[in-house]
Amino acid sequence: MGTPDFAIPSLRTLIDNGYQIVAVITAQDKPRGRGRKLTPPPIKSFAQKYNLPVLQPSNLKDPSFVEELKSFKANLQVVVAFRMLPEVVWSMPEYGTFNLHASLLPNYRGAAPINWVLINGESKTGLTTFFIKQEIDTGNIIFLEEVDISYDDNAGSLHDKLMFRGADLVLKTVKAIEEGNYEVKIQEDSLELRKAPKIYREMCEIDWKQDSMKVYNFVRGLSPFPGAWTVFNNKMYKIFRVQVLSENKQERATGSLDTDSKSYLNIQCSKGIVAIIELQPEGKKKMSIEEFFRGNQI
Repeated sequence: MGTPDFAIPSLRTLIDNGYQIVAVITAQDKPRGRGRKLTPPPIKSFAQKYNLPVLQPSNLKDPSFVEELKSFKANLQVVVAFRMLPEVVWSMPEYGTFNLHASLLPNYRGAAPINWVLINGESKTGLTTFFIKQEIDTGNIIFLEEVDISYDDNAGSLHDKLMFRGADLVLKTVKAIEEGNYEVKIQEDSLELRKAPKIYREMCEIDWKQDSMKVYNFVRGLSPFPGAWTVFNNKMYKIFRVQVLSENKQERATGSLDTDSKSYLNIQCSKGIVAIIELQPEGKKKMSIEEFFRGNQI
């Protein structure tokens, strides 16, 4: 069960290692692009290359879907980047249903763990496989694997790193369940746990009153998607990459600009200064700051 590109390596590695995939469950096709053409989820396109049955239920509790799922007689269900399952679905297989989550649970439960670990400036994250139960991301842990975050990682590069490492962990988990060679660990709850809620557009506005490192982490945590944004001269700009020039300097008022209108645009934060490296003016393509100044001014 999965939808985006993140799920493809996990499915591929199970196929390559000889496991019988009886069906793939994913989201429905959605209209995309200017023509609003119906486009299948990435995992569907991949599954069809292997002639795997693909189910795309609109309602996971629909009795006809539940009966169809039962007919495949799967003894294990694997979830990678899908939606919340009802109990009638996750409790169905003999060996249960496990999920691959892109954080070290119990921290960063939620829909956007990759974004939030970067926004919060973490130096480590990881992957968790756990058996699904009713409350989201709270089931018993099977395996945890730490992954280092580099200073230059953004949400895109960290996504890809976790996507391929996650496929290996899915294979390890399936083998362990097959052999009965694992011990589950109960997740500990705490008021200090960091969360990873879904990110909405209004949450992506850059706050220049933060210090320069927090601005840097915020931008990379939202790059390339959904994209941090700010407003200059009543125009919206997405900001995809910045560089920290200083962490303590306070030369001018917070949010003020310093530019030669050719090769650099620096912004004063509450503490420190950042340089804009890559941006996207509203209605235009993504570009470097040098490309921007060839046809624009601020």
